[in-house]
Amino acid sequence: MRVYTLITWFMIGVSSICMAQELQFDVTTYDFGEVNEEGGAVTHTFSFVNKGDEPIQISSVQASCGCTTPQWTKEAIQPGDSGLITAEYNPLNRPGKFDKSLAVHYKLGSKPSTTTLYIEGLVKPKPKTIEDELPTLVGNLRVKYRSLNMGKMTNKELVVQRFDVYNDGDSAINWLDSIDSPDYIQITFDPQTLNPKDLGAIVVTYDPKKKDDFGFVTDNVMLLTDESKDSRKLFSVIATIQEYFPEMTAEELARAPRLTFDRTQHDFGSVTLGNKVITEFTLTNTGKEELNIRKTKPNCGCTISVPEKETIAPGESVKMEVSFDTSGRRGRQYKTVTVFTNDPTAPSQMISIKADIKD
Repeated sequence: MRVYTLITWFMIGVSSICMAQELQFDVTTYDFGEVNEEGGAVTHTFSFVNKGDEPIQISSVQASCGCTTPQWTKEAIQPGDSGLITAEYNPLNRPGKFDKSLAVHYKLGSKPSTTTLYIEGLVKPKPKTIEDELPTLVGNLRVKYRSLNMGKMTNKELVVQRFDVYNDGDSAINWLDSIDSPDYIQITFDPQTLNPKDLGAIVVTYDPKKKDDFGFVTDNVMLLTDESKDSRKLFSVIATIQEYFPEMTAEELARAPRLTFDRTQHDFGSVTLGNKVITEFTLTNTGKEELNIRKTKPNCGCTISVPEKETIAPGESVKMEVSFDTSGRRGRQYKTVTVFTNDPTAPSQMISIKADIKD
């Protein structure tokens, strides 16, 4: 039986190879080389000859991507005659290397078969305009986003970031000193006067120590210019703050506090809309030094987390109550609480609660 199966597969393979040899292409892979993204679609035509003794009918050509459009000779190709398959590739919004295939389905007489053609190349990205780089228009000023993202930082020291700004108007714009921002966010401008079609920067200096918070934080700032319209410009400054830990030896790490939970998830199951549900998590310090809970931070105002104490001795366990107010919520709900501590190996850990809210 095994020998029969092997012979059968061998005969099928030989048959496919023979059929493919009847359909002979000039090339089966074409390299477009470098293609400009903004240059429009590029095409290549593969030519083939029917080397067999029966007519060949191409039934379809399927491209591996919607970016490639095939065309082919629709009439039957008689023995000795030639046919064409054209592949058109659209490079727009597709910078970088590409490698696409076209599956050619055809019949040699009444026998179906398939062969594959390939196109490849490298799309050179189109030059970016100022509108591409800074798509958000605020008055006559262009910025990338209205959110000024300071990124990840520790609470060790000040962080300074520059954000590009472009004067898209026809008149110079002066930044005014009237800035409405928290005292831990300082903003300056480089330059103070931005001439038409010039690029400048909004310079943000962030003091995470003064902010005295952890995790993802956001603050609104109001900037003013001397423009006659839209002179007040509201931005948000966002950051993710982590506790700073100096480099520690293996011995110091072995003595450090460690936070563990009895579990990290709780499912309330089905809850009637409007009810408030409560559960408790147990927090244990498995380290050898005091564990300090810096902050517990739910991701929603509907959730409140309250540890029974903020300093946990080595080996001690405490409860943390987590309540969830279902008012105004429907369906499957998933909320989290991030616990920030002085555990240097895991200074932020997350627990979650779930519930199905029913009317």
